[in-house]
Amino acid sequence: MKATPCLLLLFALPCLGIPSQARAQDGPEAGGNEIQLWTAGGHAVNGITQHTGIWSAGFRYGWILTEPHGPGFLRGSFEYALEAVPAVVVFQPANTAFGAAVNPFALKWNFDTSGRVVPYVDLGGGVLFTNVQVPTGTSRINFTTSGAVGLHFLTSKLNWSADVRFMHISNAGLEAANPGINTLQLRLGIGWFTHARR
Repeated sequence: MKATPCLLLLFALPCLGIPSQARAQDGPEAGGNEIQLWTAGGHAVNGITQHTGIWSAGFRYGWILTEPHGPGFLRGSFEYALEAVPAVVVFQPANTAFGAAVNPFALKWNFDTSGRVVPYVDLGGGVLFTNVQVPTGTSRINFTTSGAVGLHFLTSKLNWSADVRFMHISNAGLEAANPGINTLQLRLGIGWFTHARR
């Protein structure tokens, strides 16, 4: 896609060793939590739904479940999170759908870099409810699955995040017609990590 070089540049800039003016916020820590507000937008990538766009905004609350462990560059900590998504807009050729979603599980691996930049991978899923059928002629209730790779940028008080996310939207056979929508999205977030009491 044409946007790929821009996305790579976005992820690379914080890694160039630009000095920080303040001490970075501590990253994920076992027994702590992640609190985040985020927004995401993207477009369908193939099939009969390729002219569909999507935008959403939501809230995430996560639990850091483990201390960093694992071999070499794979070393990291495991996080479980819930997400509420009160704003979802699906731009379809025939109409625009408005809705909301709940994601009862997000499984996240925060890599242990001991620096200001914390890479992560994320898998999740949930249920999407809309006022009109998505895609047109199918269902107003859909299920979502997603996978993402991204970065947390730790600053003195907050952390910013950016990830590239693949999301599949499907009614899972609730209706006979089930073409599904495969989307590629950019997601941006702002939040903070809380830490367990000592």
